[in-house]
Amino acid sequence: MKKLDIYSYILCIISALLILYCLIFNPISWIVYAIAIICIPLLVLSFGFITMAKAKKDEEEERREEPFIGY
Repeated sequence: MKKLDIYSYILCIISALLILYCLIFNPISWIVYAIAIICIPLLVLSFGFITMAKAKKDEEEERREEPFIGY
């Protein structure tokens, strides 16, 4: 679970930096479209992984005893 958390933070930071790059430096339009198509969904996905990876206090013991099987 720690690897997922680390990768999610890395994806979140990279996506945010690329989106900020497009807003600040105003590159060619096809670069903006490519970054928007790739980075905005990755940003949302990484936020989802970050919030999902954090366990509540009452769920910590349950997660150690049995693996995550999905919803």
